[in-house]
Amino acid sequence: MTVDRILPTDEAHDLLDLATELADRELAPKAAGFEERAEFPREVLRTLGRAGLLGLPYPEEHGGAAQPYEVYLQVLEILASRWLAVAEAVSVHTLSCYPVAAFGSDEQRKLLPDMLGGELLGAYCLSEPQGGSDAAALSTRAVRDGDAYLVSGTKAWITHARTADFYNVFCRTGGPGPKGISCLLADAGTAGITPQAAERTMGLRSSPVAQIAFDGARVPAGRLIGGEGAGFTIAMSALDSGRLGIAACAVGLAQAALDYAIGYARERQQFGRAIVDFQGLGFLLADAATQISAARALTLAAARLRDAGRPYSIEAAKAKLFATDMAMRVTTDAVQVLGGAGYVADHPVERYMREAKVLQIVEGTNQIQRLVISRALAKG
Repeated sequence: MTVDRILPTDEAHDLLDLATELADRELAPKAAGFEERAEFPREVLRTLGRAGLLGLPYPEEHGGAAQPYEVYLQVLEILASRWLAVAEAVSVHTLSCYPVAAFGSDEQRKLLPDMLGGELLGAYCLSEPQGGSDAAALSTRAVRDGDAYLVSGTKAWITHARTADFYNVFCRTGGPGPKGISCLLADAGTAGITPQAAERTMGLRSSPVAQIAFDGARVPAGRLIGGEGAGFTIAMSALDSGRLGIAACAVGLAQAALDYAIGYARERQQFGRAIVDFQGLGFLLADAATQISAARALTLAAARLRDAGRPYSIEAAKAKLFATDMAMRVTTDAVQVLGGAGYVADHPVERYMREAKVLQIVEGTNQIQRLVISRALAKG
């Protein structure tokens, strides 16, 4: 179905048309095969980068497109509706460029053109085996040694772990708690950085996720971002934006599931008529369409606050919570619409359902989003 969008400029309309064209040509025909082979589409990311879609919200002087976040998120939604793993890769890469773009030195920002152009792919190393939601308790440590830091520890659930060119490594340079955390920008080929075997995931199988072991990895001191002790602030600031990216991905995935379910329900005949005409299924589809529209509106409202320079952290948490829970419901219902056919790999809705689950977990579980929102309510 065509989504009726209100965009701020003619340029934004052209950008979404380009994203749709690329998604139809480069993503949709390849998704099923790459997912089945668990193969990461690195060249697809380069294609998107060369088309200018990996640096949309960043300034032009750094190689970005200077687009409002509301436009970037709608591009992300379009990509997710064709292939969620690619859209998530774009979201993670955009998140990985944020520390340098927002907090980096002039020297560090010289790397941004290659980052935003897709020649360098990034990863965001915050979670650890014993510290996911409790990011302030991370234990990976960096010790100053002359003109470098020696980094030791293990990071977990790292998207692009085996394919990234650079890592944002959040590590402890000081005492316990958030004030002891710093952020280092490490080249992936640094000695002592070893990605582990890829995780065998339920969905997003073409997206490489793995632990990364750091064993005395020597990272130049000039790669410290924002100064010692700034890491936790950088991480939380980046996650606010990243949550909006995941919300947009959820909207795109749910839209794809609904569109497929509607098409199937129009064609499938039972008791002498199309099953879409039965109220039980028709109402289910109506509810799904309404939930998708609500999630899209909530996500874009938070993005417009961000674009206006106003506080948006709580609204980002609401958007991520609602949109990803919605995507889980809608993809599950899409399987139900197809009945037995929805449970087999001949149709993509079973993959959509498996993929939707991870969106309730990444960039802060939905339980964490509820905690963020409830604490804000308690403070008034």
